[in-house]
Amino acid sequence: MTLARITSAEAVKLRTLPVVTASVLGTIVTAIVLAAAIAASSTVPISAVQVTLATVPFLQIGIILLGVLAVATEYQGSQIRTTLTATPRRLSLLAGKSLAFLVTAIVASGIAVGAGWVTAAITLSVRQLAATSDVGMRPTAGAAVYLVLIGALAFALTVLLRSLIPPLVTMLSLVLIVSPLAGSLTEHARWLPDKAGSLLYLTDTDPVLTAATGTLILLAWIAAAGIAASATFTRRYG
Repeated sequence: MTLARITSAEAVKLRTLPVVTASVLGTIVTAIVLAAAIAASSTVPISAVQVTLATVPFLQIGIILLGVLAVATEYQGSQIRTTLTATPRRLSLLAGKSLAFLVTAIVASGIAVGAGWVTAAITLSVRQLAATSDVGMRPTAGAAVYLVLIGALAFALTVLLRSLIPPLVTMLSLVLIVSPLAGSLTEHARWLPDKAGSLLYLTDTDPVLTAATGTLILLAWIAAAGIAASATFTRRYG
């Protein structure tokens, strides 16, 4: 099978998984609800971009769950064995899975961020509290890219651990507990993947790193996890 056919097959598989569909729709609905709530509760003029960025820490939970589910569902029963029998080229299979996930994550993140922005813009306009963003729409695009990348890290970690709970707990603990806590205790927290990657949408918030270097650090984390996952996957099922 060619890479295109493998990717297509994996994409179809993802679309037919109810938990994946629920994760995508849940992320989009969460973006809309949170954006509406934040915009409705504001008492001062605020931009739709600012509202949208405030939802990102919550939206990443859905994208992380998507990254984990895209892999972990294969290990239910004997499905992974069936997949490997149908596609014996291990690296091609892993590449196809990765591409299928990335397409799904890009669509989910793009729609969620876009829907959040539209909801915020409408709500603020109705309340006559809309303010113009000083930085334009670039941070919203950065937020969507960040969500895809943090989901990719969760995907790679799940390939490495080949289970549901450990990678999910690890990633959620990182973004919800470890990173915020470490950020309040030490400046070295900037090297954590989510902290560094957040510079994609939180501009000028770090005295050392920029959006570009922060992205490179997050990509380095993804590359390290991906290389380890690929080596483990091919050795385990080779």
